[in-house]
Amino acid sequence: MRIRLLGGLEVTSPELRKVRFTTRKTSLLFAALVLGGRRGYRREQLSEAFWPGRSNGQARNSLRQALVDIRRSFPAGKNATVYIDGDQETVALVTGPDDVDISIFDLKLDGGRSTDLAFAADLYRGEVLAGDTIPDGFDEWFRPHQSKYQRKAQQLVERLSLALSGPGSSEETACEGLAERLLASDPTMEAAHRALMRIHALRGHDNAVLRQFESCRALLKKHLRAEPEAQTAFLAASLRSREETEYQRSAPGLDLVSQPQAPLVPTKHYDRASVAVLPFQNLSGDTEQDYFADGIVEDIVIALAHFRHLYVIARNSSFAYKGHAVDIKQIGRELDVRYVVEGSVRRTGDRLRIAGQLIDTSTGAHLWADRFDGTLADVFDLQDQVASSIVGAITPKVEEAEIERAKRKPTESLDAYDYYLRGLAAFDRTITVRSTIDDALGLFMKAIDRDPEFAMAHARAARCYATRKSNGWMIDRAQEIAEATRLARKAVELGRDDAIALSYGGYVLGYVGGDLDDSAACIDRALALNPNLAAALGVSSWVKTCLGEPDKAVEHAALAMRLSPFDPRLFAWQFNTGLAHFCAGRYDDAVAWAGKSLRHQPNYPSAMRVVAAGHALAGRFAEAREMIARLCDFDPALRLSNLADILPPFRRPDDRTRYMEALRKAGLPE
Repeated sequence: MRIRLLGGLEVTSPELRKVRFTTRKTSLLFAALVLGGRRGYRREQLSEAFWPGRSNGQARNSLRQALVDIRRSFPAGKNATVYIDGDQETVALVTGPDDVDISIFDLKLDGGRSTDLAFAADLYRGEVLAGDTIPDGFDEWFRPHQSKYQRKAQQLVERLSLALSGPGSSEETACEGLAERLLASDPTMEAAHRALMRIHALRGHDNAVLRQFESCRALLKKHLRAEPEAQTAFLAASLRSREETEYQRSAPGLDLVSQPQAPLVPTKHYDRASVAVLPFQNLSGDTEQDYFADGIVEDIVIALAHFRHLYVIARNSSFAYKGHAVDIKQIGRELDVRYVVEGSVRRTGDRLRIAGQLIDTSTGAHLWADRFDGTLADVFDLQDQVASSIVGAITPKVEEAEIERAKRKPTESLDAYDYYLRGLAAFDRTITVRSTIDDALGLFMKAIDRDPEFAMAHARAARCYATRKSNGWMIDRAQEIAEATRLARKAVELGRDDAIALSYGGYVLGYVGGDLDDSAACIDRALALNPNLAAALGVSSWVKTCLGEPDKAVEHAALAMRLSPFDPRLFAWQFNTGLAHFCAGRYDDAVAWAGKSLRHQPNYPSAMRVVAAGHALAGRFAEAREMIARLCDFDPALRLSNLADILPPFRRPDDRTRYMEALRKAGLPE
């Protein structure tokens, strides 16, 4: 291994010398090229980003000099595994599978065996480029990767701690070390606290488990003013219950002193059949087709969610297990579901095969398995057959009307569907990288060009404009607001019976178009059509806050998070909860929830504003000013005078006035 990114950049040459590049920017350029992989970047993109303010010729020359510096340490040659590749337009850094720590980390994580997980745990010495100062303007290059690998490390410490079979193993040591490193960087990381609690329990140190829990609770209260998650509380509650049971067995004649009650944990949602659809394997032999297999699952999840007697986990949470060999019973516990669907997709030319199986998570028994063959033209019929078969295996009685509604085709055009899936894959990666959102918008517009009646493509395109507005990226505001509103209205017109189109189209009508009544009507209809749709509940929490119903907003956001606990857009629902608490006058709760949002998405300006406003009205002016400074670093053009351009359209005048006054007190410039 010659290149380390986890815990800080360390580079070793083929001659095993420690490499020190001439300038700091060359080091960052090298790191960016490593993260970019074989796809690389356009030279113009790199020169503009790394040498802004210079003329095009000067910036290109600086890029050439930096690449020469890198080539000195990694010259191309017959046996070279690390070298610069490219042409006049693009440049990439080619590396071998064993040359970069993050590549090995991903490989071991995908391996899934406890020994592989332990190896990955030892590799994780800290977040990507930890300890290296990232200059202003470079967030979009490195922050997504830092967030991505921090999430992977959290999932890893959870998985490894659940896989431990006994004390004293090397896996236990690796898990403990990873948990301690994670807590050193973020003392409120509950996955790491839970891992240490499980290790203490495995060693028989029951008191240490409870001390770890109390430490976790104290740190959360201090830093976030929040209580532990239900899963953390459940561990402590289980141990207390076990201790009390053992004490009762050993001294049945004694009257027990009343013990403090453990925190309440959610009850199982088995009043309705509950199911999660895991990512389907792509058996096409082409990793570029992953987006197609993922899109198949997306549509099956949406079809299943239409059945009111099913409790369906959102696709974004079940996809947290993509590429991992995880025990089905463990998934059942973590997602709180009775059933899991696994499957595969094979696409060869215009031929398509979808295979699936339904598993009972409590027993591991296979309840149903089948495969469905057809052509690409049959893709929607095949999805319908899979969904109906799953429902039929879970329960014999399904309302015929709901079956028919679940079988609606989103589009007749396979080209449009392909562009839509590509756009969805791009949009799901981030909301804070402008170029990615622009790419997603372009793909959705291509889908619309192929099928002007494609409701979901209109809704997703409109959603891209809403992201542009919230991040302050709009250039011609009047034109972009008009286009976003047009797309949103077309989405809800074409998708009157499509919950996704109504959810996102309705949200854009409210946030970008300012029409709260139409927004609420569309979102309410989406929930009437599909009460299990986490995305609809998430945007409903936002519109309820805007309408002056903060308690209902908190309730809807909580249900969205329950339906999709690992959703990449969990930060948006946490922000909605914080905003609702702010409007209700609960400023400490507002700061806590918006702070949680920032832990998942550090560059989310909406959450920064709520944290600053909450601190200001709670009288914590130093913390408020600190957050405003961070916000202004991210968006230097933001002022009280243009704040209205990005604020939600609050129905109650007091909510808007109080919010703006709070940000003024926090120090936002006039």
